[in-house]
Formats: sequence, C-alpha cells, structure tokens
Amino acid sequence: MKQKLQTLKDSLGAWVVHHAEGKNAKWWLFGVSFAESSFFPIPPDVLLVAILMTRERVRAFFYASVTTAGSVLGGLFGYAIGYFLFQTVGVWLVHTYHLETQMITVQKLFTDNAFFAIFVAAFTPIPYKVFTIAGGLFGISIPTFIIASTLGRGGRFFTVAVVMRFFGGHIARMFYQYFNIISFAVVAVLGAILYVFFL
Repeated sequence: MKQKLQTLKDSLGAWVVHHAEGKNAKWWLFGVSFAESSFFPIPPDVLLVAILMTRERVRAFFYASVTTAGSVLGGLFGYAIGYFLFQTVGVWLVHTYHLETQMITVQKLFTDNAFFAIFVAAFTPIPYKVFTIAGGLFGISIPTFIIASTLGRGGRFFTVAVVMRFFGGHIARMFYQYFNIISFAVVAVLGAILYVFFL
C-alpha cells in the first residue's frame, strides 16, 4: 500500500511540474496549494519552485502570495472536513494516508499550545493536512487557526520565494534540498526564544 502511494505521489509530482510552464500556472499553483492542505499528497513547494525556475523570478513574491492564499483557504476546507465530515471523509483521509498515530499526537499538541502546533505544521514538512482536519475535529479557535496558518504557510512559501528571487539556480536547488532541516532548525530557534522570553 505504501509503495503504491509513493508511486502515485511520483506520478502526480511529474504531472504537477508539467503545468509549471503553462499559461494557467498560477491557477494550478492555487489549486494544488488548496488541495494539499486537506487531501492532496504533493506539497505546493514543488510547483512553486518549478514555476520560478521556468519564469521570471521577479514575480516570486506574487507566486508566494498565491501559494499562501490557496494553502490557508485549503486549510479552512480541511478544518470544515474535520468539523462537519470527520466520521466519513475525515476518517477515510486518515486511513488513506496512515495518519492514525499522528492524529493522537496532534490532539496532545493542541492541548499544550494549539497556535504553535499549527504554526509548526504550516511551516515545516510535518503534514499540514493532519492539523487542518484535526483543527476542525477538536474545535480549535478559527482566528487562532487562520493566524497561525497564515504565518506558517506564508513564512514557508515566502522563504522559498526570497531564495529563488535573489539567488535562483544552483543555490536555490541546494536550499530546497535541505529545506526540511532548515525549517525544523528555524522552529527550534523560535521555540527557544519563546521559552526564554515568554515562559
């Protein structure tokens, strides 16, 4: 099952990148960003980087804005699935992506600090869709959800845009290759700062 899921991801990834050169790239980017936040397996970063590799990088911030808007709105859709449709659609998504253990962990994280948990999921490679669906299921405050998601998703996609805009090419590819490690390091630093100054 996991191998089939990976094969599906690879196929979808190739399909997504193919649309980076089309005239409707921004709409594909918005759609992928929206869908990934609740059910689609391919992160929008893949299409964002592909678009910025094939187009004028001067519009990097525009494409980062499109990605952020689509992702946050998609997050609200995931929230709605968790709130209204968890016993049907939500359960199916959790089983499809083998997220049962993660849902239990997310519930504890929400109890500790919902805002920071959502921000971390939105910024790092942790599956954001788990937190959007769980946000609705566990009734997280919508303002908290929107603000944390916007900061996290915006921070992630605008970081990619900045690197692509001002460095591009080889450095950007290296950055994207190690982005997972970099994003966790940034969150660790932010967590340490918050702990020192606010706890």
